[in-house]
Amino acid sequence: MTSFVVVIPARYGSTRFPGKALAELEGKPMVAHVVDRARESGASEIIVATDDERIAAAVAGRGCSIAMTRADHATGTDRIAEVVTQHAWADDTIIVNAQGDEPLLPPELINGVATALDASAEAAIATACHRISDVTEFMDPNAVKVVFDENHYALYFSRAPIPWPREAFASGPATLPEKLPAYRHIGIYAYRCAFLRAYTELAQVALERFESLEQLRALAHGYRIAVSVQEQAPPPGIDTPADLERVRAANSPL
Repeated sequence: MTSFVVVIPARYGSTRFPGKALAELEGKPMVAHVVDRARESGASEIIVATDDERIAAAVAGRGCSIAMTRADHATGTDRIAEVVTQHAWADDTIIVNAQGDEPLLPPELINGVATALDASAEAAIATACHRISDVTEFMDPNAVKVVFDENHYALYFSRAPIPWPREAFASGPATLPEKLPAYRHIGIYAYRCAFLRAYTELAQVALERFESLEQLRALAHGYRIAVSVQEQAPPPGIDTPADLERVRAANSPL
């Protein structure tokens, strides 16, 4: 069994949905459901990293630790990097980022990215993807695509439709050709502690800024990312009040 720590970044402020980590689902706050999913994944330790005492109070006594972090972090990765500075973990300790707004996150996906990183000695990061079969999804810039090599190390991530099937799309993108290696990135990451300690010192790069994809910073600075292929997409996270109502209406098991 791979040993790993789950860190759940959960801030109170959100442009589209302030306080969403505390939004109630089936009688408990959303972030508490994420703690449950992390516990079911087999994590050796679970830490909720937050900047707000209300979130800390909501998860107290739920089988996790709490790390109070700064309120000015630009990303969840920056918040997790601060947690790493608070601990004397070994450089090869595996940390999985489970976002505090994904109450339906499959525990096996959390475990899966940790296992993928453990099995990929050259990688600093592991993430996941699933196959794209619909041309509309392939062309959608909100659906991030990933291409990887024969050893499942990422070559590039993009909002553009990659790889582009030149012959099949010569007269326009009507349908995806059979066996096109088109994969949609699933935004979950496992990191080695050594990478997270170095991350905050890495300069932002043009590819990251133009694509608005943080993982391109790691690739541009020479870090390898292992990609685990999943059979299907996980349920989406909750970004807006409308998303919350959709999950409530779906009556999905939590």
